[in-house]
Amino acid sequence: MNDRFVVSRRRTGFGDCLWSLAAAWSYAHRTGRRLVIDWRGSSYLTEPLTNAFPVFFEPIQDIAGVPVICDDQINQLAFPGPFFPPWWNKPSVDCVYRPDEQIFRERDELRELFEGGNDTEANTVVCDACLMWRCGEDAERQVFKSIKPKPEISSRIEAIYEEHFQGNSVIGVHVRHGNGENIMEHAPYWADSESALQQVCNAIHKAKALPHQRPTRVFLSTDSAEVLNKLSGVFPDLFTIPKRLLPDRAGPLHIGALGAEGGFSALVEMYLLGRCDTVIRFPPTSAFSRYARLFVPRIVEFDLNNPGRLIVIDNSSKPLPIS
Repeated sequence: MNDRFVVSRRRTGFGDCLWSLAAAWSYAHRTGRRLVIDWRGSSYLTEPLTNAFPVFFEPIQDIAGVPVICDDQINQLAFPGPFFPPWWNKPSVDCVYRPDEQIFRERDELRELFEGGNDTEANTVVCDACLMWRCGEDAERQVFKSIKPKPEISSRIEAIYEEHFQGNSVIGVHVRHGNGENIMEHAPYWADSESALQQVCNAIHKAKALPHQRPTRVFLSTDSAEVLNKLSGVFPDLFTIPKRLLPDRAGPLHIGALGAEGGFSALVEMYLLGRCDTVIRFPPTSAFSRYARLFVPRIVEFDLNNPGRLIVIDNSSKPLPIS
């Protein structure tokens, strides 16, 4: 293969996968490379050699002029070296195990490459690290606009929209709890669980008090039965999309044991959040609600520098404090 490539490898939740894909696409677009979407070993599937992208999204040939390979043919492809980051120049057998510190090192190396404005002489750039915040919002929007969920997912989204959203001003609430998972940078928001849930309740009350053109409904998307029970008790009109929630502290919802249905459910909620009139994000660092953050007219979220302070973001203007 006499071409140059950017390979976007992710096995995590869809928010991380898509945001990291946008960063990889942005670099491929700037440097004239082909983009490879390699989601084998996905946390939503049990088959290690199945590329998760075509399971959940319609096939695509390009994104805004960047040629794309996104199906299972990647199992037969051998990408040309040299590689960047340098780790990937090792013999294949030595690349199987990568300690966390190596993944973080590669994330920083890729950030420096992307932000430096130059290209590397390597023929293949491997993006196998979380690349959130590594591209501009225009790149994110381009990727989201270019890919479409499979028809069976889109039909679910439309049916739920017609039943629950039509004729209402829907306040979407995304609460990323973790349910026992290592949530890393989200952890400070859950240092006091009771206080965190009260903050979310306060945000819903304040979002309801904002001007709305139609009757309001509250749509909750969460990975925690504890969160669902708490908020349902405070807001009887709250609705959710039926799905299988794991037992308390059993870990994240994006696990292969749930099968592809777990991924279908996740995408239904992700895209429905993007069709709300107002969305509350807790924590605001969660990638799952990033699609909504970019496309929903009004966002209510918690200040990154002061988690106790709420801000409202009009996507056509600057953030304004509401508390």
